Amino acid sequence: MRPFSTLALLALATGLFGCGTNKQPKPVPAGVTGPIRIELDPKDPSRSFGVLPRGEERTIFKVGFGRNGITCAGSRFEEGYTPLGRFRVNAILSGTTFVMDPALIAKSGKSEAELRKMLFGNMNAIDFDGDGESGEYGSGYVSLEPVDSVKQPFAFNTYDGKFRWYSFAIHGSNDDNRIGQKVTGGCVNVAEPDLKLLLSAVKLGDEVVINAPGGKCV
Repeated sequence: MRPFSTLALLALATGLFGCGTNKQPKPVPAGVTGPIRIELDPKDPSRSFGVLPRGEERTIFKVGFGRNGITCAGSRFEEGYTPLGRFRVNAILSGTTFVMDPALIAKSGKSEAELRKMLFGNMNAIDFDGDGESGEYGSGYVSLEPVDSVKQPFAFNTYDGKFRWYSFAIHGSNDDNRIGQKVTGGCVNVAEPDLKLLLSAVKLGDEVVINAPGGKCV
């Protein structure tokens, strides 16, 4: 058999591997690269979903919302209702993460070290439904502050002997079967795998837009 010349081998290698190299997928950015969009369907809550943009990739995830329905953008906050509108992330809490707007830390009356040590644990230890089960925020909590809208009336307080913070948020659940239903006190809930992705991607100031196309708000 006649041996290949060096030039012939290089040409063959280019033919075999050159095109494949050009088709390698672009890396997905770790952070959010546009508004996170939440689309709620009051008529069929199981069709509600969120979209997380990271570069050219769009991750779609299932969501649940307030047991009483939705309120119109810029109208009000009310227990059991999920508000529509534009929001920005002002805190990210989990068992291993504590990121909070410095103005909120000052408002709490506690040091950052104190909040980092106990806040999410205290919040997630409360049995809000009185059913004997806690952990109702799942593994994390992404707090949302209204943008150009009414201020949310929630604040730091002590509940059931535990210092906590109650705000409008995207959070997990102690039962992923609840996702895609109207069952929350007003927050948007997501399944644990999706929550972990959100917790790894979001940062302070990221925008979240909540809509209900064709849905009736009150």
